[in-house]
Amino acid sequence: MTDSPSSALPAFTEHRVQRDRGNLYVRDFPGGGPAFVVLHGFPDNSHIYDDLIPHLSAAGRRTIAIDFLGFGASDKSDGAHYSDLEAVVEALGIDKIIPVGHDAGGPTAVNFALRHPERTAAVCLMNAFYGDAPGLRVPEFIELFSNKGLKALTQHFLASPQQFAWLLGFQRDQMQAGLTEAQKARYTDFLGPIIDNNFRQRPSAGPAFAQMTYQLTDEVAVNTARLLEFRRSDVPFLLIWGKLDPYLHVSVAEYMRSQAKIAALHVLEAGHWPQIDAAADVARILLASQ
Repeated sequence: MTDSPSSALPAFTEHRVQRDRGNLYVRDFPGGGPAFVVLHGFPDNSHIYDDLIPHLSAAGRRTIAIDFLGFGASDKSDGAHYSDLEAVVEALGIDKIIPVGHDAGGPTAVNFALRHPERTAAVCLMNAFYGDAPGLRVPEFIELFSNKGLKALTQHFLASPQQFAWLLGFQRDQMQAGLTEAQKARYTDFLGPIIDNNFRQRPSAGPAFAQMTYQLTDEVAVNTARLLEFRRSDVPFLLIWGKLDPYLHVSVAEYMRSQAKIAALHVLEAGHWPQIDAAADVARILLASQ
């Protein structure tokens, strides 16, 4: 069993799912019901769900945690793509899932549901984005790397661990604005090392992070064009939002709720990572929904 940031994790089975660009690392926590498939964003990995998973497992629910290509324990290759989720569902022989998308994992969750509604019991989004939305604000760190005109500069930052760490430190301070002291402590003790280890490991998650952010504006534009399909979908959407997120704030969630045919919004006293700041509350809402 692989070491993880949480000592309270239940037993799980490890899988390696072959892709053309490398192997995906997957943790499979046993249980019943439609499987929760938890999807991370950038610049973290699936361990951001390690506070949430024990609650879901204790309720008897199966949970699948994926490290996208380039992140965590997956092979260091190109960044995430929704077809990676499809490959995991096929490889594990899962009949029906509830994709749980956080941050940049959101579009992967939504696009799977639009392509495979018969295999999607519901979609959960947590402080995520999809297409363009009023009030959508990108963290400065992400906006810098998504600016195609600044590619030479961002590659320079990637080549310097000290300068890259300085950028991360700036963004870390911004993301903690408004959090309680307990939430800030958890950020420092739990989340910070997850992100830091992504980039300190060799090979690093840096290239995948750079590619994902570089494609961000294009992806948002493509998904904006899919909003009509989004509006027509009969798949229920569950939006669990940290109200203290200074970037993907509640107005983004409210807009997505207004666009979906079936949607419920739950707002929590949490920041950008509600699955860490309010794990028990997130689990309660997830379990009550299905």
